[in-house]
Parts: sequence; C-alpha cells; structure tokens
Amino acid sequence: MNSPGLAPFGRPRSTWRSIGAVGAGFLSVVVLSLAADLALHALKVYPPWEQGLHDPLLNVLALSYRIVFTVFGGWLTARLAPHAPMRHVWIYAFIGLAMGTIGVIVTLPLNLGPAWYPILIAATAIPCAWLGGKLQARQ
Repeated sequence: MNSPGLAPFGRPRSTWRSIGAVGAGFLSVVVLSLAADLALHALKVYPPWEQGLHDPLLNVLALSYRIVFTVFGGWLTARLAPHAPMRHVWIYAFIGLAMGTIGVIVTLPLNLGPAWYPILIAATAIPCAWLGGKLQARQ
C-alpha cells in the first residue's frame, strides 16, 4: 500500500503536479497560438495556409501575440507549480527554446516567410517565460 503522499508506483505526487504545471504552460501557448492563427485565417487577415506568411507586418502581428501567450504560459506554469515556481518556469522556457529551435530548423528551408520570424520565436522563449514567472511571483 502506498503512503498518502505518494502516487502509484512510489512516485511523489508533486512530480506529477510539476509535469502538469510545465505541460499546462506549454499547452496553453500552443492552443492559444493555434486559435489566434485560425481566427486570423478565417477573418482573411492572413492568407491561406499553403501560401505562407510573407508580409512582415503580419509576421510582427503573429510574433506579438505569441510573445503575450508565452508570457502567459510562464505565468501559468509558475502559478500551478507545486513548489519552486521559477525552477518550473526555467524548464518551461528551455522546452520552448528547444521547440522554437526545431521550428527554425524545419521551417527555414520551406520558405514560409521571413527567416527572422522563427528565429525570434525561439529567441523570445526564455525572456518571455522568465517575465511570466516574475509576474506571477509578484502576485
């Protein structure tokens, strides 16, 4: 029989809560970004998906809301962390950096838009996550 503080197989419950906090932060960015993209495509602000996004102003728009969503994800990660919120935020930040770097490697050869856009998505992951964590800590 497990003790009250342990999940099945002897893992501390806080481990699962930690994974959930980081996962919720990351998933919130993915869901919010996709929802905003879908809305802007439906409103015909963005061109059809297959054409890519080559207008620099539209890329600035996309980068802007992704920055806000990444800050929110950092805030959410810190808010849900069972302990050491900024440690969870750093994990969230480095996952974002890794995913952003993969995005750069995959999308640059496809010429879907200006090269600076995916590079800035990756480059803003850490400072935006940090800002979200700090904003939550001030509350």
